Amino acid sequence: MKLTLLIGPTEKAAMRFRNLFKQKAGVLEKAGIAVPDWNHVRLYAACAEASEVGILRYRRGLDNPLVQQTLTAEFHTLFKKSLPDLKANKIKHVVLAAAQLGNLLHHPDELKRLHALLSGHFDTIQIIAHVDEQARLLTQHYTTAVLEGRRTPLTHELELAQKKDWWGGALALRGANEPYFGIFNDVHHPPFWLDYCALLEHWEKTFSTGNVTLSPLDLTALNGKDGMQVLCDTLNIKNKFGKTEADRLFSPEPAASLTRMRHMNDVLIRYSQSRDIIIPRDLWSQIHKNTRIPGPPIAPGSLAPVSEHFKADNAKLVKRFPELTSALKPDELAQPWEEADPQMGFRATQYLAAYAFTIRKQSSSVAEKRAEAEAAVAATHKFDTLLTDDSADKQQKAANKRLLNQVKVNHQMIMSTQFKPHNDLGAVNEEDLAAAYSVVPPRTLPKGSSGNVIVGCMKNEAPYIIEWIAYHRAMGVDNFLIYTNDCSDGTDEVLGRLMEMGIVQHRNNDNWKGNSPQQHALNQSLKEPLIQNAEWIIHIDVDEFMNVRTGNGTLDDFFAAVPDATNVAMTWRLFGHNDVTQLTDDFVIDQFDTCAPKYCPKPHTVWGFKTMFRNIGAYAKISCHRPNKLDEAFEKKIKWVNGSGQDMTRDAAHNGWRSSKKNVGYDLLQLNHYALRSAESFLIKRQRGRALHVDRSIGINYWIRMDWSDFRDLTIKRNLPRLRAEYDRLMQDDALNSAHQTGLAWHKAKAAELHTMPEFADLYAQALSVKLNETERVAYALSLDMES
Repeated sequence: MKLTLLIGPTEKAAMRFRNLFKQKAGVLEKAGIAVPDWNHVRLYAACAEASEVGILRYRRGLDNPLVQQTLTAEFHTLFKKSLPDLKANKIKHVVLAAAQLGNLLHHPDELKRLHALLSGHFDTIQIIAHVDEQARLLTQHYTTAVLEGRRTPLTHELELAQKKDWWGGALALRGANEPYFGIFNDVHHPPFWLDYCALLEHWEKTFSTGNVTLSPLDLTALNGKDGMQVLCDTLNIKNKFGKTEADRLFSPEPAASLTRMRHMNDVLIRYSQSRDIIIPRDLWSQIHKNTRIPGPPIAPGSLAPVSEHFKADNAKLVKRFPELTSALKPDELAQPWEEADPQMGFRATQYLAAYAFTIRKQSSSVAEKRAEAEAAVAATHKFDTLLTDDSADKQQKAANKRLLNQVKVNHQMIMSTQFKPHNDLGAVNEEDLAAAYSVVPPRTLPKGSSGNVIVGCMKNEAPYIIEWIAYHRAMGVDNFLIYTNDCSDGTDEVLGRLMEMGIVQHRNNDNWKGNSPQQHALNQSLKEPLIQNAEWIIHIDVDEFMNVRTGNGTLDDFFAAVPDATNVAMTWRLFGHNDVTQLTDDFVIDQFDTCAPKYCPKPHTVWGFKTMFRNIGAYAKISCHRPNKLDEAFEKKIKWVNGSGQDMTRDAAHNGWRSSKKNVGYDLLQLNHYALRSAESFLIKRQRGRALHVDRSIGINYWIRMDWSDFRDLTIKRNLPRLRAEYDRLMQDDALNSAHQTGLAWHKAKAAELHTMPEFADLYAQALSVKLNETERVAYALSLDMES
């Protein structure tokens, strides 16, 4: 398989290519070309020198010394898994845009690592750098650098232009990074990569002459071929992308604004150093925003010494790459550059005085940050004990060592980035939600309507069915359509009796076809009058409880709060085993009240959602998490809301099954997900297998992902009185009570049997020995291949 690697060197251009590729993935795929969404920042970090911790690695939490070897192993695993699938889909060519490779990797050993990582998986590797005339690109880079905190003016580049060796001279200016104070070599010093001849030589030494190409950067060039046309020629495909958007790759900043911001950067750095504090990046950006003034940008022609420095080299490059003729032509000469006057008597120290109180209030102590980092490192020793391996199997030991390193890297990353979990999310104070909900009478449905309908799938869930049915009847669900397959615990008998009582419709799904019994059932459900005549359709499982947190906690109360909604993304709140080891007949919602934090963007399952949707015919298919196949006629008629009632239609209309930082919400409704229940229940679930992913096992990885017990949420317990009333009413039926007790006895006997089996006894002991806080659990879960 062939790989074309676009190495920038500007991130804005690489981002533009990625966006275009995403839009035209179908066109490329027909030509046998894939543009996979591989993490380009992690690819860079896998190759970078351990000591080269620039602004990007620092902000992404990738400054751990173990990053290099850990991410290298991660990409080897990624390639081994994904490339066979691409080949099976007749993909012969992969294209990846990763600007960090071009603008940050400068040591020969870094490129050797990159080559070693890629060459084992790709037969041919083509490198393309998209360039523009150096003075033009320098004005863009300088603007970006100032916005990132650069304190030095362009005099450094103009002085460097007088020397013979730009590449070596730029690197020689570098010193130690001081991340806490915003001092990074890649921000504060001249960009070495503007020396395109040296860049070409640097890459060709590793990837061989002829495998590295320089191409024009501008995707909207009017003179000659634009960058997209050249790329299409390189990929040997027709340019079916059409005209690129008219928006520019770069938005210039007024020169006077840059002067002001640079001065502010200098005083902010000196202020933070003198007080040993870390000024938040958001506050830094806010200060920049408030110093801006209008005016002309820096004219590339004012940097003529830079253009002159590269004139001879550019002439050589144009001979080799004729497409660069227009791209490397300098702008017209302008008045020699001098830093613009900041105007209006601007003094950075006055702005600093105005912001001093806010800075002190919002900043954190460097000493505390260092102590936190040391504590995070110390905490990773816990992972050593979790992953100790006495096996003589060398491969297993090596795998455990890689996993351990990955956990440590992820833990440090999570502790220092926006992925750090916490419970400070949403307007609802859960401690105030204590008053019990009142009992509500069953709804009276219009003739022909089946009302609010849950469609679900079950396998060996006998002890939990009646509680789940009673709970949802008590809060406004009118009907249930339940499919079962391969049950041996009495589930069919419980549901059969409930059907005789007129409570549910039960369907046997033993003869399912396709990838999963669940999807087969959902496909069949669309033929059922109960679904066809429903007002709202809800697909949830027996371990999921809709927790309405507004009004009297009924579905009608929720619908009143979101009258225009047609689709509701009900985000999971994962509940752990709460130190309950034995299977009992107590209510699930009463036994398990410890859960995941509300803010927990990683791992991805924590914010998974299930969808409740109005039956208006907008979608042609029900899938596990959501309806799919939106009818074009309903594009403007649907409205998706989250659990806080906020509009998220743009994010969810066509695809997606999990909430994001932008659209997560729990204030009005959350979906309590009791994936484990007791430790013994987990054993039985492990033995039973899964309803959807039938080819995937449930082991310790699943336990670690689902056993969240860091915070307490009692809000669903307000339903206990009305749940008890409906449950007791149903259980007055002797046949139903008997079926329930038979199912419970089966599960208790099965738990006792599994305790005697070494595999399950070991799993049980291992699960109960895992003691992780929320941050450690995220790190561990991210590191495991959870779906294997």
